[in-house]
Amino acid sequence: MDSNVESSSPVVTIDGPSGSGKGTISQQVAQQLSWHYLDSGALYRLLALAAQHHSLELDDEASLETLAGHLDVEFTSNGAVLLEGEAVDDILRTEETGKLASVVAALPKVRTALLARQRAFAQEPGLIADGRDMGTTVFPYAEVKIFLTASAEARAERRYKQLKEKGFDVNLAHLLQDIESRDQRDTQRSSSPLKAADDAIEIDTTSLSIDEVVKQVLECCTQFS
Repeated sequence: MDSNVESSSPVVTIDGPSGSGKGTISQQVAQQLSWHYLDSGALYRLLALAAQHHSLELDDEASLETLAGHLDVEFTSNGAVLLEGEAVDDILRTEETGKLASVVAALPKVRTALLARQRAFAQEPGLIADGRDMGTTVFPYAEVKIFLTASAEARAERRYKQLKEKGFDVNLAHLLQDIESRDQRDTQRSSSPLKAADDAIEIDTTSLSIDEVVKQVLECCTQFS
Protein backbone atom coordinates (compact mmCIF):
# COMPACT_ATOMS: atom_id res chain seq x y z
CA MET A 1 0.00 0.00 0.00
CA ASP A 2 1.32 3.41 -0.92
CA SER A 3 1.58 5.89 1.96
CA ASN A 4 -0.96 8.11 0.23
CA VAL A 5 -3.53 5.37 -0.39
CA GLU A 6 -6.17 5.32 2.32
CA SER A 7 -7.29 2.13 4.01
CA SER A 8 -10.96 1.17 3.69
CA SER A 9 -11.01 0.75 7.47
CA PRO A 10 -10.90 3.68 9.94
CA VAL A 11 -7.58 4.29 11.67
CA VAL A 12 -6.78 6.25 14.84
CA THR A 13 -3.11 6.85 15.57
CA ILE A 14 -1.69 7.45 19.04
CA ASP A 15 1.92 8.58 18.99
CA GLY A 16 4.28 9.84 21.66
CA PRO A 17 7.63 9.35 23.36
CA SER A 18 8.57 6.44 25.61
CA GLY A 19 6.56 6.48 28.84
CA SER A 20 3.86 8.85 27.63
CA GLY A 21 1.24 6.14 28.21
CA LYS A 22 0.43 5.48 24.58
CA GLY A 23 0.53 1.67 24.91
CA THR A 24 -1.84 1.46 27.85
CA ILE A 25 -4.13 4.14 26.44
CA SER A 26 -4.20 2.58 22.98
CA GLN A 27 -5.08 -0.87 24.31
CA GLN A 28 -7.94 0.48 26.42
CA VAL A 29 -9.33 2.60 23.59
CA ALA A 30 -9.13 -0.39 21.22
CA GLN A 31 -10.97 -2.55 23.76
CA GLN A 32 -13.72 0.01 24.27
CA LEU A 33 -14.22 0.46 20.52
CA SER A 34 -13.76 -3.30 19.85
CA TRP A 35 -11.12 -2.46 17.24
CA HIS A 36 -7.83 -4.05 16.27
CA TYR A 37 -4.66 -2.85 18.01
CA LEU A 38 -1.17 -2.35 16.59
CA ASP A 39 1.78 -1.99 18.96
CA SER A 40 4.30 -0.83 16.37
CA GLY A 41 7.04 -0.55 18.98
CA ALA A 42 6.77 -4.29 19.61
CA LEU A 43 7.81 -4.95 16.01
CA TYR A 44 11.06 -3.03 16.47
CA ARG A 45 11.68 -4.74 19.81
CA LEU A 46 11.05 -8.12 18.17
CA LEU A 47 13.41 -7.26 15.34
CA ALA A 48 16.10 -6.29 17.85
CA LEU A 49 15.65 -9.62 19.65
CA ALA A 50 15.72 -11.51 16.36
CA ALA A 51 18.97 -9.73 15.46
CA GLN A 52 20.47 -10.97 18.71
CA HIS A 53 19.22 -14.51 18.06
CA HIS A 54 20.91 -14.47 14.65
CA SER A 55 24.08 -12.74 15.91
CA LEU A 56 23.59 -9.67 13.71
CA GLU A 57 25.21 -6.34 14.52
CA LEU A 58 22.70 -3.53 15.06
CA ASP A 59 24.50 -1.34 12.52
CA ASP A 60 24.30 -4.00 9.77
CA GLU A 61 21.44 -2.26 8.00
CA ALA A 62 21.33 -4.56 4.96
CA SER A 63 21.04 -7.73 7.06
CA LEU A 64 18.49 -6.15 9.38
CA GLU A 65 16.42 -5.04 6.38
CA THR A 66 16.33 -8.64 5.13
CA LEU A 67 15.46 -9.95 8.59
CA ALA A 68 12.65 -7.38 8.94
CA GLY A 69 11.11 -8.58 5.69
CA HIS A 70 10.98 -12.17 6.96
CA LEU A 71 10.30 -11.59 10.65
CA ASP A 72 8.56 -14.66 12.11
CA VAL A 73 6.18 -13.07 14.61
CA GLU A 74 2.84 -14.14 16.03
CA PHE A 75 0.52 -12.15 18.31
CA THR A 76 -1.71 -14.79 19.93
CA SER A 77 -5.31 -14.33 21.03
CA ASN A 78 -4.35 -14.63 24.70
CA GLY A 79 -1.91 -11.71 24.44
CA ALA A 80 1.31 -13.71 24.15
CA VAL A 81 3.96 -12.68 21.62
CA LEU A 82 5.91 -15.40 19.81
CA LEU A 83 9.19 -14.81 18.00
CA GLU A 84 10.22 -17.73 15.79
CA GLY A 85 7.85 -19.89 17.84
CA GLU A 86 9.24 -18.83 21.22
CA ALA A 87 7.33 -16.77 23.80
CA VAL A 88 9.26 -13.55 24.44
CA ASP A 89 6.79 -11.51 26.49
CA ASP A 90 9.07 -11.03 29.51
CA ILE A 91 12.24 -9.95 27.69
CA LEU A 92 10.27 -7.94 25.11
CA ARG A 93 9.38 -5.18 27.59
CA THR A 94 12.70 -4.77 29.36
CA GLU A 95 14.60 -1.49 29.21
CA GLU A 96 17.53 -3.19 27.50
CA THR A 97 15.32 -4.44 24.67
CA GLY A 98 13.78 -0.98 24.41
CA LYS A 99 17.19 0.61 23.96
CA LEU A 100 18.13 -1.92 21.28
CA ALA A 101 14.83 -1.29 19.50
CA SER A 102 15.48 2.45 19.47
CA VAL A 103 18.82 1.84 17.73
CA VAL A 104 17.23 -0.48 15.13
CA ALA A 105 14.32 1.92 14.54
CA ALA A 106 16.74 4.68 13.51
CA LEU A 107 17.74 2.75 10.37
CA PRO A 108 15.79 4.04 7.33
CA LYS A 109 15.80 0.75 5.39
CA VAL A 110 14.52 -1.14 8.41
CA ARG A 111 11.62 1.28 8.84
CA THR A 112 10.72 0.92 5.17
CA ALA A 113 10.83 -2.87 5.40
CA LEU A 114 8.32 -2.85 8.27
CA LEU A 115 5.87 -0.39 6.67
CA ALA A 116 3.82 -2.95 4.76
CA ARG A 117 3.50 -5.21 7.80
CA GLN A 118 2.22 -2.33 9.93
CA ARG A 119 -0.28 -1.14 7.32
CA ALA A 120 -1.69 -4.65 7.01
CA PHE A 121 -3.14 -4.28 10.51
CA ALA A 122 -5.70 -1.76 9.19
CA GLN A 123 -8.77 -4.00 8.99
CA GLU A 124 -12.47 -3.71 9.78
CA PRO A 125 -13.98 -2.57 12.07
CA GLY A 126 -10.99 -0.26 12.66
CA LEU A 127 -7.47 0.07 14.03
CA ILE A 128 -5.84 1.85 16.95
CA ALA A 129 -2.16 2.21 16.02
CA ASP A 130 0.34 3.17 18.70
CA GLY A 131 3.92 4.22 18.06
CA ARG A 132 6.18 7.12 17.23
CA ASP A 133 5.41 7.76 13.55
CA MET A 134 1.96 6.28 13.08
CA GLY A 135 0.30 9.60 12.23
CA THR A 136 3.19 11.07 10.26
CA THR A 137 4.51 8.15 8.18
CA VAL A 138 2.64 4.87 8.53
CA PHE A 139 -0.97 6.12 8.50
CA PRO A 140 -0.81 9.77 7.32
CA TYR A 141 -4.45 9.45 6.18
CA ALA A 142 -5.75 8.44 9.65
CA GLU A 143 -9.10 10.00 10.54
CA VAL A 144 -7.94 10.87 14.07
CA LYS A 145 -4.37 11.49 15.19
CA ILE A 146 -3.40 11.80 18.86
CA PHE A 147 0.01 12.80 20.18
CA LEU A 148 0.64 12.13 23.87
CA THR A 149 3.31 14.01 25.80
CA ALA A 150 4.56 14.05 29.40
CA SER A 151 7.60 15.38 31.21
CA ALA A 152 10.69 13.16 31.13
CA GLU A 153 10.58 12.97 34.94
CA ALA A 154 6.97 11.75 34.97
CA ARG A 155 7.71 9.17 32.28
CA ALA A 156 10.74 7.87 34.17
CA GLU A 157 8.71 7.54 37.37
CA ARG A 158 6.00 5.60 35.54
CA ARG A 159 8.52 3.23 34.01
CA TYR A 160 10.25 2.81 37.39
CA LYS A 161 6.97 1.82 39.02
CA GLN A 162 6.08 -0.62 36.22
CA LEU A 163 9.44 -2.38 36.35
CA LYS A 164 9.49 -2.51 40.16
CA GLU A 165 6.05 -4.15 40.15
CA LYS A 166 7.43 -6.78 37.75
CA GLY A 167 10.34 -7.50 40.08
CA PHE A 168 13.11 -5.78 38.12
CA ASP A 169 15.99 -4.09 39.97
CA VAL A 170 15.99 -0.59 38.45
CA ASN A 171 17.41 2.84 39.20
CA LEU A 172 15.24 5.94 38.69
CA ALA A 173 18.15 8.20 37.73
CA HIS A 174 19.34 5.70 35.12
CA LEU A 175 15.81 5.36 33.73
CA LEU A 176 15.56 9.14 33.37
CA GLN A 177 18.88 9.23 31.56
CA ASP A 178 17.80 6.41 29.24
CA ILE A 179 14.51 8.16 28.43
CA GLU A 180 16.26 11.43 27.65
CA SER A 181 18.77 9.63 25.42
CA ARG A 182 15.99 7.77 23.63
CA ASP A 183 14.07 11.01 23.13
CA GLN A 184 17.12 12.54 21.50
CA ARG A 185 17.60 9.55 19.17
CA ASP A 186 13.93 9.38 18.25
CA THR A 187 13.49 13.10 17.56
CA GLN A 188 16.75 13.56 15.65
CA ARG A 189 16.81 10.44 13.47
CA SER A 190 16.75 11.14 9.74
CA SER A 191 13.94 8.69 8.96
CA SER A 192 10.48 9.36 10.43
CA PRO A 193 11.61 11.37 13.46
CA LEU A 194 9.33 11.49 16.49
CA LYS A 195 7.05 14.51 16.14
CA ALA A 196 3.37 15.34 16.22
CA ALA A 197 1.58 15.32 12.87
CA ASP A 198 0.44 18.78 11.78
CA ASP A 199 -3.20 17.74 12.32
CA ALA A 200 -2.64 15.79 15.54
CA ILE A 201 -4.45 16.52 18.79
CA GLU A 202 -1.85 16.87 21.55
CA ILE A 203 -2.60 15.68 25.09
CA ASP A 204 -0.17 16.26 27.97
CA THR A 205 -0.56 13.25 30.26
CA THR A 206 1.87 14.40 32.97
CA SER A 207 -0.82 15.05 35.60
CA LEU A 208 -3.65 12.96 34.13
CA SER A 209 -4.81 9.50 35.14
CA ILE A 210 -5.14 6.69 32.60
CA ASP A 211 -8.94 6.94 32.76
CA GLU A 212 -8.81 10.70 32.13
CA VAL A 213 -6.62 10.27 29.05
CA VAL A 214 -8.75 7.41 27.70
CA LYS A 215 -11.84 9.60 28.10
CA GLN A 216 -10.22 12.45 26.16
CA VAL A 217 -9.13 10.14 23.35
CA LEU A 218 -12.59 8.53 23.09
CA GLU A 219 -14.12 12.01 22.91
CA CYS A 220 -11.98 12.56 19.81
CA CYS A 221 -13.41 9.35 18.32
CA THR A 222 -17.15 10.06 18.72
CA GLN A 223 -17.58 9.94 14.94
CA PHE A 224 -17.02 6.16 15.08
CA SER A 225 -19.47 5.33 17.90
